[in-house]
Amino acid sequence: MFFEPGFFGTRALMYMDIVTLYFAILPFLLGFSIYQAIRKNIKLHYQSQFFILAMTIVMVLIFEIGVRLTGGFVEYAKQSSLSYDFLLLFLIIHILIALMAVGGWIYLIISTYKSYQNGTIENSTKHRKIGKWIFGALTLTSLMGCSIYLFLFI
Repeated sequence: MFFEPGFFGTRALMYMDIVTLYFAILPFLLGFSIYQAIRKNIKLHYQSQFFILAMTIVMVLIFEIGVRLTGGFVEYAKQSSLSYDFLLLFLIIHILIALMAVGGWIYLIISTYKSYQNGTIENSTKHRKIGKWIFGALTLTSLMGCSIYLFLFI
């Protein structure tokens, strides 16, 4: 099923369409979660952040396994009309931003949970500041990932 043609009508396989769709809606899922925090529904904010992070990790695993089993980035890049050097540079920047964003996201979730458990909730201004940075970085990562899909399969 995952290695059949996808539903977007491009050259991409099903797994790639599923992962790309998830990352296209990720900023909206994060926005919903952030809205819960603004409404002071902190429990739903935390639960949704944890769930969205878990789903993001699952999607990255599906993507990584799928790419490895289907020939890797080099094989996909051969089908693109764009230069390999451009695609590789874009991919490296995408990966660096994604690693920083997800690392920050994991840090924020763990540190906030520890603060909650210790009864010393950290400064909400600091939490909001880091959260805004992470939201921006994850949104940029999602846009770049969707762009890579377009570069390789359209």
